[in-house]
Order: sequence, then structure tokens, then C-alpha cells
Amino acid sequence: MAAFIVIFISILLLMIYRKYSSKQPTNKQQNTSRKLLPSGDMGLPWIGETVEFYKAQRANQLFESFFRPRMNKYGNIFKTKLMGSPTVVVNGAAANKFFMSNEFKLVISSWPTSSVELMGRNSIMEKQGDSHRCLRGIITSTLSVSGLTAMVPRMCASIQTHLENNWRNHDEISLYRSTKMLTFTIVLECLFGIGIEPGSLFGVFERVLEGVLSPPINFPGTKFARAKKARSEIEKVLVGEIRRKREAMEGGEEEDGMLLSKLVAALIRGEITEEEVVDNVVLLVFAAHDTTSYAITMTFKMLANNPNSYALLLKEHEEIARNKRAGEALTLEDVKKMEYTWQVARETMRLNPPIFGSFRKAITDIQFEGFTIPKGWKVLWTTYGTHYDEKYFPDPMSFNPSRFADPIQSYAFIPFGGGPRLCAGYQLAKLNILVLVHYVVTRYNWSLVYPDEPIFMDPLPFPSKGMPIKISPRSLA
Repeated sequence: MAAFIVIFISILLLMIYRKYSSKQPTNKQQNTSRKLLPSGDMGLPWIGETVEFYKAQRANQLFESFFRPRMNKYGNIFKTKLMGSPTVVVNGAAANKFFMSNEFKLVISSWPTSSVELMGRNSIMEKQGDSHRCLRGIITSTLSVSGLTAMVPRMCASIQTHLENNWRNHDEISLYRSTKMLTFTIVLECLFGIGIEPGSLFGVFERVLEGVLSPPINFPGTKFARAKKARSEIEKVLVGEIRRKREAMEGGEEEDGMLLSKLVAALIRGEITEEEVVDNVVLLVFAAHDTTSYAITMTFKMLANNPNSYALLLKEHEEIARNKRAGEALTLEDVKKMEYTWQVARETMRLNPPIFGSFRKAITDIQFEGFTIPKGWKVLWTTYGTHYDEKYFPDPMSFNPSRFADPIQSYAFIPFGGGPRLCAGYQLAKLNILVLVHYVVTRYNWSLVYPDEPIFMDPLPFPSKGMPIKISPRSLA
């Protein structure tokens, strides 16, 4: 009985203390109250507006259902709470430039826990300062002019082999599924030089992708748990490849110019660890194949719905093809001639960005346009904030590739990000899109089965039916 009385009194005192202390602002609360925070609604306790955000994301309605209503109500800068974190959403070219160019100074990358766990804590996505610069330097050296020159014929061979094995003698294929497998193969074979049969890993990588934005609950049966298990399978395979490559290079084998060789060479020199090699291979496979396959798929959708643009694009590729001998691979110089095709691809990515934006975390109090973003808060820049703004792109919802014939305002077109964290693999993505478009349009007649096919997100955008297309062989006149 005495013990019960003691417990009861303790609980009562605790409740009185909490009630009293909640009325007394802490130093942190006093400091925050003196700051002019952006307007906005923080939503429910802890969860904030996460449910609304995820609901809009799954329906591929982030701009229409989540961002635009709040921008109309609060302006281009507004506060919210997402996934447990107070977050300031910023929009506009000036905001993009300010936050992207101040990476490592005012903000640092801050992806959700599930993304970090699955992509790797030692990947370039999470690295800061000198570690980031070291890894980025290794990656970009592979995508220099000389690296791209050597990569083009390898990519041509991979694409032609894929079309021969998966398109020939078919009258209908899933464009999205086919390009996902192809871009996955290209990143393994042409970027890394990894000789693993792509089909053996493709499904495993897909299981990891399903969990990158899921709640980080590592309980059997959850998306995150399945993704973690798949990630472990991938890691075992990659560690074996890395150690075989290291043994060969330490035995006298020279670098072959591929990214895996460059990473292993840095590993041998003691500049990076084996974990960093693994995590960056995993990250780059995802970054280079999933978003690129979506961009390719949507490019064909835009062309199908805009026949005048397709006629101009086809003319460009027929001219390139006429100057090649039968069976001769494209060169980097050929790719540079695909100017209108790249305008089409950029306009497609403007209207259908492969990513909606990116999270950062304030590492100090930030003053921006009269507001304070407190240290520790998240910052989310969005592609939609400029891509759909008529100030940067007149008549923004119309498909007009020729708008990219003229210079675009800096930091207005940001499908690859910007600043120190500009996507390291964007040149590979560009090459992949242009070369694949060339071989498809010069070898096949094609049409969409479902011209108005809906686009969903889970967690990245994808065509709900896989974008099936009808195909038939064509020959260059």
C-alpha cells in the first residue's frame, strides 16, 4: 500500500511539473519566438503534414495537391513538418542558388533515415567537405571528355545487344521495364565495368528501391526490412567483385578507365575504404538507372503526343545515321549533333522531373529573404518551384522544346540539382538518353498503347502500366 501511495504521489508531482514547465518558455523557445519564421502550418504533433505529403506523392500530385496550395496561401517560402522534422520549403531560382551554392557552409545533405540506411552512410550522398570532394573527383574523372569518348561505343554495343535480345520479333514491349533493365545494364557494364550478369541483380536492386522512402521500421514484412535484406545480398556480391579487382590490380593489372577500377585504385592508395566503394556503387547504380529510365520513358511519351516535335527529332537522327556505315557505332561527335533531341529531353524533364526536390539541414541559423531558418531545421527545395513558374518558362504547362534553344536562367532548370552536389552522373544520363533514342527511332516504328497512361510514385515516379508500346522494324530510306 505504501509503495502504491509513493508511486501515485510521484506521478502527480510529475504531472504538476510538466504543466508548470510547459508554461515557462525555455531559452530555445524564447530564442525561436524572437525569430521571424516563414508562415505555414506545422500540422499534427510530431507527424506534421507527412500524411498529406505522402498521399500527394503516391498520386504524383505533389505540386498540385501539396506544394501549390501552400505556395498560394503562404508564398514561395513556407514552413511545415515532414517525417518528424520542422521543414522550410523554398521555391524559385534565387532560393535554389542560395541553398545549393551554400552546401557545406549553411546546409548539408539530409535525406530520410531509410534512404541513408539503404543507399549507404558512406556514399557521396552523405559525405561532406574533403571526403565529398575526393569521391566526386574520382567519379567525374570517369566522365571526362576522354572517358565519355571511350564510353560511347561501349554504350552503343550494350543498347544494340539489348534491342536485339528483347525487342526483335516482338510487336509490343513495356518501354519502362525495358529501359530500366537497359540502363541498369549500362551503369554496371559501361560505367563500372562490372561483369556480373545484370539480370541476376536487377530484381534485388528493385527491392531495395521500394524501401528508400518508407518508414525505417526494420520489422519482418515491412518494406524497409525487405529492402535491408536485399541490400545485404547486393553488398555480398559487390564486396566479392571489389576484392577480386583489388587482388588483380595489386598483382599488376592496370586501371581500365572504368569507375570500379578508379575506386579500387583509391582504396589501394588508402584514400577511401571498402565500405565507401560499396556504398557509392550502390548509390550510383540507383541514381544512374532509375531516374534515367523514367526520363527516357517520358521522353517517348512526350514525342508520341507531339508529332511535330517527333518529326524534327527523327530528321536529326536520320541525318546522323546516313553518315554512318552499316554496323558502325556512334561517336561522341555524333552525340553532340543531337541538339534538338537534348532540347526535347530537357523539356520532358522540366515537365516530368525524375525527382521532386531534395532535403538539406541547416547547420546554423540562416537568414533568407527576411526570414530565419533555425539551426537543425530541414530545408526542401523543389524542382516544381521553378519548372512550373511562368516567370522562368512562359506558358509553363505546354511542351515546347525550342525554349531550350536559348540560355535558361541559372538555377531555374534543376532536374540534376546544382552547386557542389550537382548530380555527378548527369553526363552519363545525357549520353544514355541520346544514344538510346537514336537507335530506337532509326530502327523502329513505334506508338503508345495508352497515350494517357497515369503516372504514380512509389517512391519515385513510374507509368502505372509500364508504358507499353507497339513496335515494328523500320529501315533508313
